[in-house]
Amino acid sequence: MEDAVSKLLSDFEGGKLTRRQLVSGLTLTAAAAATVAPAEAAAQSASPITRKTAVPGLAAPNAPAKPAYAHMVSTARRKTIHVAGQLPRDADGKNVGVGDGKAQMRQVCENLKAALAAEGATFADVVSITAYITSWERFREAAEVRAAYFGANLPAATAVQVVALAFPEALFEINAIAMVDA
Repeated sequence: MEDAVSKLLSDFEGGKLTRRQLVSGLTLTAAAAATVAPAEAAAQSASPITRKTAVPGLAAPNAPAKPAYAHMVSTARRKTIHVAGQLPRDADGKNVGVGDGKAQMRQVCENLKAALAAEGATFADVVSITAYITSWERFREAAEVRAAYFGANLPAATAVQVVALAFPEALFEINAIAMVDA
C-alpha cells in the first residue's frame, strides 16, 4: 500500500494527476487495503495464492458475509493443472443422483478432488472454475455442497446455463484450473 501511495503522491507532485485524481486514487488504495478481512489476510500470507473477493469498483460476489467466488486470483506458482469438465458420474461411469442437485454436485466435486489429487493438488490450489449448469434453481440448491468443498479457498468462477450436457441426466459439469509449486 505504501508503494501505491508514494506513486500517487509522486504523480500528483509531478503534475500527472489532478487533486481529484489523487483523492480518488488514495480512496481506492485505502479501500483495497481495508477490504481484506484478518482471516483472509492470514490465509493469503501463508499461501502463494492470493484471492480477492472485495475489489474496489466491483460489486461483492453474492452476500459480502458469504461470498461464493473470488473476483480475482493470482499466484506465483509455476505448475498449472487443467482439469476437464467433471460430470456427476462415479468411477464405473454410472450417473449419480439423477434429479438430485446436491448428490450430483457432491459427485462432481468428488471427481474434481480425485483429478486434482492425481497431480498432488487440492481444492485450495484451484484458481479458476467454470460451471456449466442446466438449471439455476438446482445450482442454487447445491451451492452449500460446492461451498463445503472449496471452503475459504474461493476460486475465480464463471457459471453458464446451457440447454444440455453430454449426458442428459447431468445437471452440472465443472472444469477447473489449479496451480501448484513446480
